Amino acid sequence: MKLATLRNGKRDGRLVVVSKDLTRSTDASFLVPTLQAALDDWTRIAPHLEALAESLEHGSVPSGRFHEHDALSPLPRAYQWADGSAYVNHVELVRKARGAELPPSFWTDPLMYQGGSDAFVAPRDPILMADDAWGIDMEGEVAVVVDDVPMGATPDEAKEKIRLVMLVNDVSLRRLIPDELAKGFGFFQGKPSSAFSPVAVTPDELGDAWDGGRLHLPLSVDINGKPFGRADAGIDMTFDFPTLIAHAAKTRPLSAGSIVGSGTVSNRLDGGPGKTIAEGGVGYSCLAELRIVEQLTKGKATSDFLRFGDTVRIEMKDRNGHSIFGAIEQTVKKYEKGE
Repeated sequence: MKLATLRNGKRDGRLVVVSKDLTRSTDASFLVPTLQAALDDWTRIAPHLEALAESLEHGSVPSGRFHEHDALSPLPRAYQWADGSAYVNHVELVRKARGAELPPSFWTDPLMYQGGSDAFVAPRDPILMADDAWGIDMEGEVAVVVDDVPMGATPDEAKEKIRLVMLVNDVSLRRLIPDELAKGFGFFQGKPSSAFSPVAVTPDELGDAWDGGRLHLPLSVDINGKPFGRADAGIDMTFDFPTLIAHAAKTRPLSAGSIVGSGTVSNRLDGGPGKTIAEGGVGYSCLAELRIVEQLTKGKATSDFLRFGDTVRIEMKDRNGHSIFGAIEQTVKKYEKGE
């Protein structure tokens, strides 16, 4: 089934079930008011939501047009947002640009950071920034939402806790990050609010594209209407989602509704760092990776980060060309106090 959260004037929005083709939705708030409330009681509530989804497909319940612009991120806020870096190709490129070798442990032990989860951005709302000299970058990723995960869960146990799958734009401020990392205490200002796809789906909606740990479909990233990335999310994913979830739960339990991200989707090309779509490659899912490749191949980065007025679109389509999650489409806009 497909679930979304619509604006209703309240912080956590109103839960709706969305049709498979993303054209219609039906109210689910008479069952449970919010997606977080559904996740808190998933075993009991999920069968009722699935029955509602089936009725929606048959046209036997009241429904209305589903407008992605009316959707908040499926979880407008969450108890936990932990973002991994499962595509080691991306990490290796970043380190190469700094002249640093990739430690062998990076191939066996995932990287992960704890992001801000108190206020996610709606998928069609602007990326508000006070200064576009901060190196504004998008990061196209896949994310999963889990049920309660006990501390010390194995990957096999973690796999059974995946409830929903969605996309994410994990915004990064590249020119703020180096000074933060130099302090040896991690990100904060360099990682502002993320945005998630209008719709979150249960894994069964993905068919054979979902193997239980990876989503084997291209992630489309466009900038200002032009194709930028078409990397396959199932290729070169060194750590699958069960491994990332188990890593996050090594020393703590994860509460229902926790979100775990894949990190920037990144593909190699013939053992190398990849090429742009115009050059016959699959492109990139963030501007930093393009700039790194330019630095490695041309001696300097020539592409800029996002500026005010630039628009990013992130979407994934099934093998028949139909949008699965709806699209994240955001324009960078100058932040004015009070917005």
